[in-house]
Amino acid sequence: MDKFFKFEQYKTNYKTEITAGATTFMTMAYIIFVNPDILSAAGMDFGAVMTATIIAAALTTILMGLLTNYPFALAPGMGLNAFFAFVVAAEFGWQAALGAVFISGVVFLILSVTGLVSHFDAAVPASLKNAVAAGIGLFIAFIGLQNAGIIVGYEATQVTLGDLTAPGPLLSLIGLLIIAILMARKVRGAILIGILLTTIISFIMGFQPFPTGIGDIFGPPASLSPILFQLDFAATFSIPIFVIFSFVFVDVFDTMGTLLGTGARAGYLDEKGRLPKVNKAMLADAVGTMGGALMGTSTVTTYIESTAGISEGGKTGFTSVVVGILFLLALFVAPLAGLVPPQATAPALVIVGVLMMASIMKVDFEDFTEAFPAFLTIIFMPLAYSIADGIAFGFIAFPLVKVFAGKFKEVHWILYLLALVSLIHFFW
Repeated sequence: MDKFFKFEQYKTNYKTEITAGATTFMTMAYIIFVNPDILSAAGMDFGAVMTATIIAAALTTILMGLLTNYPFALAPGMGLNAFFAFVVAAEFGWQAALGAVFISGVVFLILSVTGLVSHFDAAVPASLKNAVAAGIGLFIAFIGLQNAGIIVGYEATQVTLGDLTAPGPLLSLIGLLIIAILMARKVRGAILIGILLTTIISFIMGFQPFPTGIGDIFGPPASLSPILFQLDFAATFSIPIFVIFSFVFVDVFDTMGTLLGTGARAGYLDEKGRLPKVNKAMLADAVGTMGGALMGTSTVTTYIESTAGISEGGKTGFTSVVVGILFLLALFVAPLAGLVPPQATAPALVIVGVLMMASIMKVDFEDFTEAFPAFLTIIFMPLAYSIADGIAFGFIAFPLVKVFAGKFKEVHWILYLLALVSLIHFFW
């Protein structure tokens, strides 16, 4: 085993790799609770989605480790799951949305195998990539505040502040404070610990009854049957192509950015700032997306939380294998998820939104031709309640302002094509 993962070459050992894997798992295990909470809002079975989330994360992460020998972990992505549930599934149904995810995975696979993903990556400016991440963060935080009851609907102004003294919003505020303190103290697994502590507080507050037996915590995983192979491709073809493109776009650039970021942290990048075996890493991601869709979950992507394990010394794919095994073991605490109220997972969405907003600092707001498209991308995601619309506004605005500023040479020809597709998205 140590020869396969080249422990000697990377100067590592089993203890270090296992510790790193456990650390990565702790930092991203919140997805076990959060993903089914989001997707169940689209009408999907909570328990089945939890099982699909765990299996997709486990198998894809193990595949990543075996295929690339990198310590990267994968799971259904935050942001993309919100896009799936609150935008696509809300209008076309979750079965059609699963079909769209599968098709996006096929496109991603083709881009990875052919190497076209690198050209696609080069075409979109860094300002728009960072704006998409920030916009999704704002969108996720908005959804979290709504789920908590902290922000509610109001006829005169569309939204307003909810009753913070009500049990639900109060519980979420407590949970938000707990996670914020843990994050500030740099506690590993802060989000997961915060969710669990908030759930315990919900029992103390009388928000829900205490578990009465061991069966309320441990037990066999829920069946996948309600969502397994439930893709409706006939309905998928009624979805505008730009919506499917949005799945591809966000997955490609989220994965590419995460791979480069984690690769840099691990010291894997070459002298030109490129990640060796990047196509294999993208291939694992694409296969995970297709497999996840078949099982019944949203887009699988590489997690930036992988850096937690890398910081603990993880250097090989054995770290990923450990993460995958821990996810599989988590299948047997499935009943625990039923005890976690939405008010306990809502703060996690807000915190994830905070983390994703960090990319806004990489946008050059001194250059208006960069700032304006980025701003439109960010602001339209939460206000239009659509990631796809935010991306489309950015794609249209960027070449437009660049051309009129006499900077048309800064626009890749592919971006003009994407602007045209975006216009079609709005007017056809």
